[in-house]
Amino acid sequence: MGWHHHPQGHAHAESRRGGACHSLRVQATAVPVFFPSRRGVPLLGLLLGLAVLTLALASPVIAPAWAITAPELRGQRSLQDLQPDMRGRDLKQQEFLKAKMQGFDLSDADLRGAVFNSSDLRETNLSGANLEDVVAFATRFDGADLSGAVLRNAMLMQSRFTDAVIDGADFSEAVLDLSQQRALCARASGVNPSTGAATAESLGCG
Repeated sequence: MGWHHHPQGHAHAESRRGGACHSLRVQATAVPVFFPSRRGVPLLGLLLGLAVLTLALASPVIAPAWAITAPELRGQRSLQDLQPDMRGRDLKQQEFLKAKMQGFDLSDADLRGAVFNSSDLRETNLSGANLEDVVAFATRFDGADLSGAVLRNAMLMQSRFTDAVIDGADFSEAVLDLSQQRALCARASGVNPSTGAATAESLGCG
């Protein structure tokens, strides 16, 4: 996996070799437990040692610490009321996980910090939407209308944008797969009406 650096304000493209762009790390805390030799040690001492081991494994402080970060396990901000017409709505930091939203109207919606992991946004109208700081891992934007949308700092790894309309979209500092960045550069045009950023420049097109 390699990072391709672009000047400040450009999207970051990431190439992948046979797998995901990133992986969830699970970190475990090792607990060293000392046991003296059994030779000459009374049975009571051995039992106390076993009791210490049991407490160590049961303790929430020193037991293995699993990094539970997947949004699917949180769900506090998951939006259950999905409607085909959500244009102009305030949807900041909402979670759309594996959501089927093909053809929905989210134009001019405030989606800053929203999560769209593994969602279907094909042919969705996102024109003029604010998608700054969005996390959309492995999401399909095929045929979506992103004209005039703001996608600054968006995390878009393994997402697809086949035939998506991106006239005037701002991808500044967004993270994309290298193949998608190149495909978007081939049709990048326009200037974002809100930020004034040129689409081609925000994508780091050469």
